[in-house]
Amino acid sequence: MSETAAQLEELDILRIMELIPHRYPLLLVDKVKDIVPGQSAVGIKNVTMNEPHFTGHFPQRPIMPGVLIVEAMAQTAAVLVVHSLGEEAHGKLVYFMTINDARFRKPVTPGDRLEIAVTKEQSRGNVWRFSGKARVDGVVMAEATFSAMIADK
Repeated sequence: MSETAAQLEELDILRIMELIPHRYPLLLVDKVKDIVPGQSAVGIKNVTMNEPHFTGHFPQRPIMPGVLIVEAMAQTAAVLVVHSLGEEAHGKLVYFMTINDARFRKPVTPGDRLEIAVTKEQSRGNVWRFSGKARVDGVVMAEATFSAMIADK
């Protein structure tokens, strides 16, 4: 493998929006880095107080809902899949199929920089299975295994 091919890729928010259809307020990944096509990636989510879910979850102690952390894992995986498949993914969407073994270890709060590492465990046909871990400052905040299906829009 050449030195150039060995370099890990990074995608900014504009490229992410080209790859997946999510938009505010449900686009939960600001950057995707350390991409190993077809294998793994790390999504970055900068958690800020002005996000709409904090007005109700919870006003006196704002905590990012666990379901949104898992959604950020799924979006990171979707970016990895679509980016990895290239032209083959044109006209396709990545749909959640399963969520398993979700664990929420510590609360994620405004000011946190969530690093979401996803790794492909298996892919068969149009179904991919991943494991994901969301960390803040190296501490695991949440983890899950999940699968997604690539299908026509």
